[in-house]
Amino acid sequence: MTWRVVAASAIGTSHFASGNECQDACAAQVEKESSTLPLLTIFVSDGAGSAAQGGLGAKLAIEAATSFVSQQLFQAEFALNDNWAVECIQAVRAKIYAEAEQRNLNARDYACTFLGVVATPFTTLLMQIGDGGIVIDVGNGLEVPIAPMVGEYANMTNFITDENAIDVLVVEVLQARSEKVAVFSDGMQRLALNMATNSAHQPFFAPFFAVLASATSAQVGNLEMELARFLDSSPVNERTDDDKTMALASWVG
Repeated sequence: MTWRVVAASAIGTSHFASGNECQDACAAQVEKESSTLPLLTIFVSDGAGSAAQGGLGAKLAIEAATSFVSQQLFQAEFALNDNWAVECIQAVRAKIYAEAEQRNLNARDYACTFLGVVATPFTTLLMQIGDGGIVIDVGNGLEVPIAPMVGEYANMTNFITDENAIDVLVVEVLQARSEKVAVFSDGMQRLALNMATNSAHQPFFAPFFAVLASATSAQVGNLEMELARFLDSSPVNERTDDDKTMALASWVG
């Protein structure tokens, strides 16, 4: 018993028109702990459009978080809690700051948001800095435990490279198995969330989780391509011109 996962990104029409690359990055996978329990990890990062190296910052953030998890798997004890989340964020910041120093740039040149879900079959940890969203079902239906962060002014948010990143970090630890998970960048917020009530748009997610849960072994390989096609479809691009990333996980027996 484990999770089935799929993740994809698509460049926003505005970025494509201006000749820029997609500035989102993500990773979604299931690993094994030393005790052979499955460990779900999903990380999504969105490079700030105002940052010269925002896209690279997002990639570095995902690489650092993934590496941190891999190292933690070899520890004698693996406890998902607030301290673990802070250590993960510090590892991400260290990698980005080191890259900036090496290239004689400022860390803010790599500004990016950061969202993560790390889960065992018994515990689910959520962490977030910046906008984008995490939707999760631990047995009570789809919920949005962490509200997408907005800055002091419109179209502003928090970034993992900010000096106060640890202070604005929001962590939620749920002592329950995550049955369904969706993590997405802010390009998908208005499609996936009811922003007025900070709740998940149920009809949006239902088809994704139904397909993910019922896919055959032969179909699983095509899910990423199908998700990428959806993210780059006309109905989505008519609602947002930003880069779009979405990662989904469903517990399957």
